[in-house]
Amino acid sequence: MAENAVSMRVNSELLPRFVGKIVRLTCRPVEMKTDAWTVQACDGGTVTVTLQPDSLTTDAYYEVIGGVTSDTTIKMYRSKNLGNELDMTLVNDTINLMHDPRFYSGIFEE
Repeated sequence: MAENAVSMRVNSELLPRFVGKIVRLTCRPVEMKTDAWTVQACDGGTVTVTLQPDSLTTDAYYEVIGGVTSDTTIKMYRSKNLGNELDMTLVNDTINLMHDPRFYSGIFEE
């Protein structure tokens, strides 16, 4: 992944709009296998994350950065541990505001 690549923060509802693009998904793992996680996104939806080797850890919350390969799947490029306490409702509300048409162009478009 290029260091200067743009990665939008999304929830599971917004994911289909970003197929083929790089995103950031705040999530909580529900099922962790060696090659993929099933995660709960901040809006409560379920997403499959295909993993990089050695990416299993013990934190409760993560930000997954990766490429969207389908409406419900992200190929992980990297992840950030977000600790064991996080207000997912606040995260989801912030993401929804960022993508609200009233604000989107002022934030992301010149």
